[in-house]
Amino acid sequence: MPSGSFSDPLSTHNRSRDRRSYVNGEMIRGITNGDDAVLVGENFIGANDGVGAWAHKPRGHAALWSRLILHFWALEAERDPSVTSAASTSLEPDPVAYLQTAYEHTLEATAAPNEWKGTTTACAALLHHVHEAASSEPVLYVTNLGDSQVMVVRPETQEVVYKTTEQWHWFDCPRQLGTNSPDTPHANAVMDKIKIREGDVVLAMSDGVVDNLWEHEIIQNVHESMQRTTRKDHKEAEGDAQEADGRMLDVAKALVKAARNIAEDPYAESPFMEKAVEEGLAMEGGKLDDISVVAALCRRRNG
Repeated sequence: MPSGSFSDPLSTHNRSRDRRSYVNGEMIRGITNGDDAVLVGENFIGANDGVGAWAHKPRGHAALWSRLILHFWALEAERDPSVTSAASTSLEPDPVAYLQTAYEHTLEATAAPNEWKGTTTACAALLHHVHEAASSEPVLYVTNLGDSQVMVVRPETQEVVYKTTEQWHWFDCPRQLGTNSPDTPHANAVMDKIKIREGDVVLAMSDGVVDNLWEHEIIQNVHESMQRTTRKDHKEAEGDAQEADGRMLDVAKALVKAARNIAEDPYAESPFMEKAVEEGLAMEGGKLDDISVVAALCRRRNG
């Protein structure tokens, strides 16, 4: 759930009334929010954060970079039989390899004569499964490069099961993919496998969230949002994916609103302020930034 109106800055002019954008014959997946890009699939979610400083550079287009890498990343996952097959298989997904291929495709798509410069962080979660005894158990493959974050929250116990670790070159300069960056997925991306449970909430968030909300505030917002939807008789019917989607939309909206409130408060205490003070910088308040959240609920597939 992005913080503002959706935009699609993937072309410099409008050639027709059909504003959908394509690359290599494929409609570009995901949604652009400022310089962020988010994507929701059946078993893949992601949040990339394009580095805004490229807006001041000639041919700079961070939003394009964040969106294309996420698009190609999801496309590679869709093409892998180990991801798309629900049957028992010894094959494992390789999200870092998918990201490497996505990075290479983005380099090609933004090269001359259609040269666009930019960099982006990359963060995504891929839901898979392992077969144990007579059952299939969910496993989350989380890949991160930079300072966006995937977090797994267990609402029933109000705890964080897992979260990614930020990667920095130095303060406020995260690892990133793109123009002039030394970082690559093969060399720098980190992939973790996490066993999760049905009912766990998986969040993919740009740093506009985690720079403004503390971990306990994120947990509290997820818990309270889930409780509100239950009290509103917005209960999830057994096997009803639409109801689950509605609950996750409520969670995402709540987190965006909470993060925006801090970002716009010049006197608030925030995680970004604390990091700045630790670096010897005098600042207070939240951090104004693009704020993007994808929330997903782990549910057992019917049939």
